[in-house]
Amino acid sequence: MAKIAVLGHGVVGSGTVEVLNKSKQSLEKKAGQELEVKYILDLRDFPDSPYKEKFVKDFDIILNDSEIKIVVEVIGGLHPAYDYVKAALLAGKSVVTSNKELVAAKGAELLKTAREKNVNFFFEASVGGGIPIIRPLYQCLSADKIMGIAGILNGTTNYILTKMIRDGMPFDEALSTAQKLGYAERDPSADIEGTDACRKICILASLAFGDHVYPDSVHTEGITSVTPEDVEYCENFGGSIKLIGWAQRLDNGKVAIMVCPAFISEESQLAGVNDVFNAILVRGDTTGDVVFYGKGAGKLPTASAVVADVVIAAKLDSFSNTLYWEDSGDQEFIEKYDNIVCAHYIRVSGVDRAQVEKVFGKVRYLARANAPEDERAFITPPVSEKECAEKTAQLSEGGRVLGNIRVLDY
Repeated sequence: MAKIAVLGHGVVGSGTVEVLNKSKQSLEKKAGQELEVKYILDLRDFPDSPYKEKFVKDFDIILNDSEIKIVVEVIGGLHPAYDYVKAALLAGKSVVTSNKELVAAKGAELLKTAREKNVNFFFEASVGGGIPIIRPLYQCLSADKIMGIAGILNGTTNYILTKMIRDGMPFDEALSTAQKLGYAERDPSADIEGTDACRKICILASLAFGDHVYPDSVHTEGITSVTPEDVEYCENFGGSIKLIGWAQRLDNGKVAIMVCPAFISEESQLAGVNDVFNAILVRGDTTGDVVFYGKGAGKLPTASAVVADVVIAAKLDSFSNTLYWEDSGDQEFIEKYDNIVCAHYIRVSGVDRAQVEKVFGKVRYLARANAPEDERAFITPPVSEKECAEKTAQLSEGGRVLGNIRVLDY
């Protein structure tokens, strides 16, 4: 029998307990043994819960119980989650988590501890919620050399951009609508500023490229500066604006990685992903592009991914060697932001075509209905971030730069 402790009884924690009990018979058949939730850790009281006798408030009860083989951490955040997870691994207990902040910040360290203690640290639910992506990366695609990953990794921002595109809503109105529907938190900053997507692409890139990518090393932009005018120009471009977390293996051996709004061609498999749905495109050297699609959040989809990890942890009696990456504190393998090269969409006012072409050379002009006479929008040739900043600064000397969005080939 595998006895389990669940840390946290919020949305995902309660969903995890629900799935473990509702599907108990089929899960035990898959695990090859009985599965029992022995403890649920939470500081709150749940007197009406059918599991009320399982609640404890002291983590040491769980830590010191030799019967507990698997700890599920769904508290979120770094503390006390990190302290609990590290202690559980050191005590020889496998850990399953949905905590993207924890994995992005401490993944290499916790994987190393798990390997040293011959237990497992699983986190399928940390990136795509109910979308399977972690296990496909280190198992199904293990024969491939991963060349790049690009994803719509945050359902809230994707919903907001969809409303801006389909309904012509300004950003503030689209955000307000998302909050009313429960898609965005009262404080939506982690979503709209790109922090959530940053943590997720860090986890995917660490796994794909073998070295830990820390969030502080990733240039991150949100969607707050995207305007309806940009959306109109993108339609003329023949695509959609999406918040994309992306990482790419470069010819020089380094990895370019960023989170930013981007123009995506309508031919891309990511262009048609709308509303609260997420999609992750993995580009391998032999399989080409593979896309994983679905709802990236929600109580039961996320709980389903957590429970799947619990089942696998129960089946294994040793560390899973293929799920691993090395720590790399210096981050020298990450390409400097200034050197990253891609095309840009630029929108300016008070600048004529001759000035644009003098600075950027041959560009592709875009149009929209009722644009002011002195407004220009265009797609640049591929340029480095440093060069683009220098060139837009030149244009701003005689006019105003109103928009700057990257154009990605995914």
